[in-house]
Amino acid sequence: MITGSTGDFGRAFAQRFAEIGCNLILHGRSKKKLEALAEEIRTGFNAEVELCVCDVAKAEDIPKAVAGISDDFKDIDLLINNAGLALGQSGATDAELSDWLTMIDVNNRGLVAFTLEVLKGMNARGKGHIINIGSTAGSYPYPGGHVYCASKAFVKQFSLSLRADLLDKNIRVTNIEPGMVETQFSTVRFKGDESAAANVYANTDPLTAEDVAESVFWAATLPEHFNINRIEMMPTRQAPGALAVDRD
Repeated sequence: MITGSTGDFGRAFAQRFAEIGCNLILHGRSKKKLEALAEEIRTGFNAEVELCVCDVAKAEDIPKAVAGISDDFKDIDLLINNAGLALGQSGATDAELSDWLTMIDVNNRGLVAFTLEVLKGMNARGKGHIINIGSTAGSYPYPGGHVYCASKAFVKQFSLSLRADLLDKNIRVTNIEPGMVETQFSTVRFKGDESAAANVYANTDPLTAEDVAESVFWAATLPEHFNINRIEMMPTRQAPGALAVDRD
């Protein structure tokens, strides 16, 4: 099951797992976009696909959506919590509360709601794997990151805490933490401003969605006794910066 599957990451994940014949549950908010992706996967990879339509920002709707998955697909052995976003990159004093709350709703509340619902079945069957898509922003704050960075720090600690809780349950948990990846992420962040989004990736060599998909695929297809706790990745031309100092 892949949440946020119609985005760049989600499509890359779906294609990578369809290549080896996995049955896929594709989640998204737009039924039209999901149907288009499902047709692409079915025809391109001859894979079985089911759709799960709900707004991840409305955590209260997620239990019903998961309960509606058909019997043929309900035994989910891999959940990829991919749905997430950033909104705005102004300083905290100029931020919009609605942006902050939306990031918390999608990146945190929606993620934990999906996790809890799918985890119930994994626990009953005594196996499973939860892969959360975090970010280097969860470890390295930056100006304008405020709630987005905090939301991804939550994902990191939630993932590690799940590992502690699930130690004796044969359920694996992994947090994938990409740095700069060229996708529609920045277009969403800058609310459709293509020029501002393009500037984020200008004159450098960011990662691609397919790069991230390969790390997810690797972690998921290791032997069952082998758990990858975290994978932090950046393009070669990106690195953590020095601490900031304000001077007169």
